[in-house]
Amino acid sequence: MDEVAQGARLLAARYELGPLIGRGGMSDVHLAVDAKLGRRVAVKLLKSALASDPVFRSRFRHEAQAAARMAHPTIVRVFDAGEEIVREPGGGETVVPYIVMEYVEGRLLKDIIADGPLPLAEAARIAEGILTALEYSHRAGVVHRDIKPGNVMVTSSGQVKVMDFGIARAISDSAATVAQTSSILGTAQYFSPEQARGETVDARTDLYASGVVLFEMLTGRAPFQGESAVAVAYQHVSEAPPTPSSINPQISPAMDAVVLHAMAKDRFERFQTASEFRDDVSAAAAGQVPPKRVDGPADFTSTLFGVNPQTAAGSEAAMRQLSVDDDERRARTQSRPPVAWIWAGIAVVGVVIAAVLFWALNLERTPLVEAVAIAVPNVVGLQYDEGGQILLDAELQPDPVTEVSDSVPEGEIISTDPAAGITVSPGQVVTVIVSAGPQPIDVPSLTLLSLAEAQALLTERGLELGTVTAENSSSVSKDVVIRTDPEAGTELKKGDKVNLVVSTGLVRVPDVRNLAIGVASSQLTAIGLQVSVEGDGGCAGGLVTAQSLPPGDQPQASSVTLRYCSGE
Repeated sequence: MDEVAQGARLLAARYELGPLIGRGGMSDVHLAVDAKLGRRVAVKLLKSALASDPVFRSRFRHEAQAAARMAHPTIVRVFDAGEEIVREPGGGETVVPYIVMEYVEGRLLKDIIADGPLPLAEAARIAEGILTALEYSHRAGVVHRDIKPGNVMVTSSGQVKVMDFGIARAISDSAATVAQTSSILGTAQYFSPEQARGETVDARTDLYASGVVLFEMLTGRAPFQGESAVAVAYQHVSEAPPTPSSINPQISPAMDAVVLHAMAKDRFERFQTASEFRDDVSAAAAGQVPPKRVDGPADFTSTLFGVNPQTAAGSEAAMRQLSVDDDERRARTQSRPPVAWIWAGIAVVGVVIAAVLFWALNLERTPLVEAVAIAVPNVVGLQYDEGGQILLDAELQPDPVTEVSDSVPEGEIISTDPAAGITVSPGQVVTVIVSAGPQPIDVPSLTLLSLAEAQALLTERGLELGTVTAENSSSVSKDVVIRTDPEAGTELKKGDKVNLVVSTGLVRVPDVRNLAIGVASSQLTAIGLQVSVEGDGGCAGGLVTAQSLPPGDQPQASSVTLRYCSGE
């Protein structure tokens, strides 16, 4: 705590920033103390360049809220998020988005991999932790999009924790191309083929990246390498990955096949859920052959794991050998059971079936479904506090999700999923779509625009012109905007007013008589006047005796002549 407090600056009037503990392509991470709750946290300050895009800021807030709802031992908790206005050394202001996270003591997985390949059992254990986190997040409807060793922490006790849920989506939804986002979303070494092609992503995208991370843990290097991010992304789309055993001979054929299945180019040929992937990793790490999941040709590698047989040429024969049962390896010597035993078995089964049918036909029929089914109440149009309580009283679990709406007042429920009237089981989670009000509008920068231009831009943004105040200025021309109230970047709602301060085109000329000629000349030059001087040899002392422009408001850049005592 003391380490953080020394020389700390306060963020959002609550978080005392301490030393830098991490740095990435899109953020810096500081150890901090939550002054309100007295606990250590990690504060991630995103690069100010990201904050210049209003689409990013809106998406960032939404995704941070979604991440904050996730609570699981394998996920780094998000406690808070927001934006801080920071004044630059030159006097300008910039907006810095920040995230307040759970502070985790441990090492990044990328630093662990830098020490060399991990033992098979340890790599499998960490992969299972990552997939457990993804299983939870995918059920919550959150796709990470940026699984990589730099986003995985391993604590001193060995606990695996995944971080940065939602940030990648906020960035990618406000950028246009892979080239624009590659520097932000980390290296292209973990891109799925669909990400590299700029297509939509889903949970299987995270599973592909998890396969790449598992490959790197097993071999100490990424499957694809190139001189640029574009070259690596191209390999993800068009080239088959090598088998991990071709780099690390200690890797088993079963683990080879699991990794290649996860890295299938076609997302429909990969693992479809994180739990499937985790189960196969566990089986392969235990020396077992993962269970066959799809029907198809006899080629074990290509049908079970959805990979190109050519990519697994080094392990195909071994996999077929592993898939053979012990009973199949030796000839059967035992004769079939006696016929009497078979008929006795059939008779026993028949008696059991008859008894079950008799019991079922005589069972008292009760409306079990109706007794436990609950119809979702209609809470649309209510405030969330009221509607959420109604759902709780009905033994349902409300899960609020905010959504921007121009027609529904803020805090009012727009819809539910399942919809009202649908019958569900007790304890069912009901997604409640709550209005966040109209889309926030950022006040545009109007400085140095003419009054007419500023008004047109406000109208275009859905804002209204408020009061217009005139103010003298030595540098801004007449009827040109000097500043706005509120200032640029402030979030307003549609129809809100913005007040303007515009230049009068005048400057206030001071009375410089009886001042030293040097002082008087400096004062008038500072307000943009054209100063000339005339000496008066009839008096001495260097004081100004007269000025051609009288004190008061005068046009900008006016000429003024100062007469001063120049005699000795």
